[in-house]
Amino acid sequence: MTFLPDISPTFTPAWQGPDPSRIDAAIDRALAEQRLVGAVVLVSHDGRLVHRRAAGLADREAGRPMREDALFRLASVSKPIVSTAAMVLVDQGRLELDAPVTRWLPDFRPRLPDGGGEAVITLRQLLTHTAGLGYRFLESTDDGPYARAGVSDGMDHDDGLTLAGNLQRLAGVPLLYPPGTGWLYSLAIDVLGAVVEAASGLPLPEAVRALVTGPLQMHDTGFAAAPDDPRLATPYVNGADATPPQRMDGPVVATPFEGAVGIRFDPARAFDANAWPSAGAGMVGSAGDFLRLLDTLRTGGAPLLGAATVDTMGRNHTGAWGPPDAPGWGFGLGFSVLHDPQPTQTPESPGTWRWGGAYGHAWFVDRARGLSVVAFTNTLYEGMSGRFVTELRDAVYA
Repeated sequence: MTFLPDISPTFTPAWQGPDPSRIDAAIDRALAEQRLVGAVVLVSHDGRLVHRRAAGLADREAGRPMREDALFRLASVSKPIVSTAAMVLVDQGRLELDAPVTRWLPDFRPRLPDGGGEAVITLRQLLTHTAGLGYRFLESTDDGPYARAGVSDGMDHDDGLTLAGNLQRLAGVPLLYPPGTGWLYSLAIDVLGAVVEAASGLPLPEAVRALVTGPLQMHDTGFAAAPDDPRLATPYVNGADATPPQRMDGPVVATPFEGAVGIRFDPARAFDANAWPSAGAGMVGSAGDFLRLLDTLRTGGAPLLGAATVDTMGRNHTGAWGPPDAPGWGFGLGFSVLHDPQPTQTPESPGTWRWGGAYGHAWFVDRARGLSVVAFTNTLYEGMSGRFVTELRDAVYA
């Protein structure tokens, strides 16, 4: 008798999507341990909202509960919004990814690192953070080149500063590396915002409304909030010790990384409609609005963009270059892109998009699994890069 090996397939149950009870458990744990004050978490699977929850407090001292339509200072969550606006202009033939930025900003001409020749920066390099620019908050001291030039990161509040004025200060500092030869998180999206203004012929807030938030009916998203809007969440910052997060009632400097001087936050900026419009950090909005944008991109971009353009945005353009604290992640046009899940053992599919915001936000899109996930919190930096981000991710995939 001849024995043949058993080659019948082994069937495993298909993944049915996120388990809301596990997501709730991750949220409850972060609140109980006082790592978060409040949060709005939305999870969409194949276009269906499978989890929606407003948890904790929007204002701890006032006892004001978080609400699902709460407004948040978006910080870097504004980056994919403005990047999408730029890509709409690309689709319309009004911008070109590989054209020099000086075509639209003739005065933006930073020098190369040695102070010698003039750099040539392209739109693609702005979108991928390979332009040679940096951030003031990443400097190691208060006497760094950006600090001496008075460059704003977009979250402080300087009444007299304009977008053009900040770009003039930025262009006066030599680049940190030649464009296209490295990766560094940077003010590139603020430069992109000025390009969007020039190409559209509109002030940036109006351009973003015309190109993105208006067509998607993201009515809660803009560059300022009304001072009396009861939906705006109060921001808090985690202390270095075990104390509960501290309320941010005024300007605060807080660092997300060891060795960095820290971000200059001024929560009052969100109320000033005349503050210079920071494309990289200056917007206000709701979790529901942002989920609408993510699901629009996940499903191919209509009515904003063509599917091929979205695919270009979601491709890794930087190879092995990417955030140094996130091995396996490169960068697309407006957000990070997972190219290798192994270094961090993430359950996310290759090609997943992800980023966050310094005021305490995280989001990701896993197109292979049909997932769009938004977690807006009022607690920095736990909500951006703390344990909660990993615990929520794992709960979604469990």
